[in-house]
Amino acid sequence: MAASPTNPYSEAGVDTAAGDLAVELMKSSVRATHGPEVLGGVGGFAGLFDASALRDFRRPLLATSTDGVGTKVAIAQAIDKHDTIGQDLVGMVVDDIVVVGAKPLFMTDYIACGKVVPERIADIVRGIAQACSATGTALVGGETAEHPGLLGPRDYDVAGAATGVVEADAILGADRVQDGDAVIAVASSGLHSNGYSLVRHIVTRAGIGYGDNAADFGTTWGEALLEPTRLYTLPLLRLIEQLGASAGTGGVHALSHVTGGGIAANLARVLPQGSWAEVDRNSWSPSPVFRVLSDIAGSTLESAEGTWNLGIGFLAVVAADKKDAAIAALNAEGMPSWQVGTVGFGPRPTGEFEQGAKGVDGGAVRLVGAYADGAK
Repeated sequence: MAASPTNPYSEAGVDTAAGDLAVELMKSSVRATHGPEVLGGVGGFAGLFDASALRDFRRPLLATSTDGVGTKVAIAQAIDKHDTIGQDLVGMVVDDIVVVGAKPLFMTDYIACGKVVPERIADIVRGIAQACSATGTALVGGETAEHPGLLGPRDYDVAGAATGVVEADAILGADRVQDGDAVIAVASSGLHSNGYSLVRHIVTRAGIGYGDNAADFGTTWGEALLEPTRLYTLPLLRLIEQLGASAGTGGVHALSHVTGGGIAANLARVLPQGSWAEVDRNSWSPSPVFRVLSDIAGSTLESAEGTWNLGIGFLAVVAADKKDAAIAALNAEGMPSWQVGTVGFGPRPTGEFEQGAKGVDGGAVRLVGAYADGAK
């Protein structure tokens, strides 16, 4: 009897059958993000999205963003919990689009791994799909690639890209910002997805295991550090609509997603040259996770301001006469918000400011005062 033929690809460490099973396990989650605009279903070479609705725009501009989750995935891998990383990915990608006032349309994802474990891949994609549904974004395609020899059997990384649309005369940005505008902070849910190399360094140096009990949080360390990124998309889009945005008359002038670089650098990116703002630390108390990690490291919260969001996930620059309405609207959406500063165009105070970031020569921002002791 002849021997069954071997599969050279399988011998090289790539399991195509596992990849097919992963697709089957994720299909229902992905389909749940599809409206009538999505054509072709799951599994095609390209995702199809019906853009006919863009004909109703006067001048539609497409906005696009791409990002990953960073080394936060190492913690998910360490405790074998993969159902929240997908939300982190959507938060990092889709909420960047909202910064210009764009409504997200669709997203694709990419997962590279050392070994396809169908249930693990399905958990990741399920998290992506659920977050896409929560932000009104269709998940129209993706790819899972097995890279044996490059990544270990438990290793993976995730990335994604999204596309949205905004009317040309409704784009938010530095050109709308005016003297006296209020800077409104919107609370983060925790660390989000930035600064995890520092987090992991602190935890490792302290001899803490991710499975160890974290008394300050009532969970294990791994679970506490995997708190998913808050999704701001729909509340911010509703705020823009409520306060108006067309033809420069809207109350929301600029938005900033507080990701890598921290509060000052990301706010400076959306302020015009010649403007400045001081962010009052005393207006809020950073979440316990930031205080606990800083205490363990023997460092100050101020020393991490260029790395962590320290409790602010988004910043909105709004017209002075709209600030109370903006805060009330965001709080009603379950997005704790408060004023942290005011934009100035005149001579700025003496002292050191951060000016622009990531290639943008924008305004100048610095944090002042001391952090509040209790929650505000």
